Amino acid sequence: MDNLESLRQHLVNLLTKAEAHVDPQTELKEFPRDLHGRKPKGAPHTPWQLLEHLRIAQWDILRFSLDSKHVSPKFPEGYWPKDDTPPNDDAWEGSVRQFLADLEEICNLARDQKRDLFAPIPHGDGQTLLREILLVADHNAYHLGQLVMIRRTLEGEDR
Repeated sequence: MDNLESLRQHLVNLLTKAEAHVDPQTELKEFPRDLHGRKPKGAPHTPWQLLEHLRIAQWDILRFSLDSKHVSPKFPEGYWPKDDTPPNDDAWEGSVRQFLADLEEICNLARDQKRDLFAPIPHGDGQTLLREILLVADHNAYHLGQLVMIRRTLEGEDR
């Protein structure tokens, strides 16, 4: 395996595996339903708000990377849901499905040997595909860590 192929595999692992961080698929799919809309005392966000923020931000980075006509949501309000709780019982699962589908699309970009990871994105202002993939990995790790902390805090409150 050459260095570039190795880099591509490391990027996919960073995005999807539980190496230094949690596995996003497992954490999101197994997150307890009764905690989706709960907020620990002093916490700024509920798990639902964090999940939606993760989904929206990742979607925005992906679409920016692929589409010169993409318009990002207004910052910061366009990146956070207004409500603390999911609008219905299926909303969490739908958000998780969309997050994971977009994550897979980002992994496919990383794997695609026809894509130059280091070339500036033509419609950007210096961003590269590598930078955007690393941005997704960093942002996801940060907020998934918050989700783990909130889950553990709420589960501790219930004892």
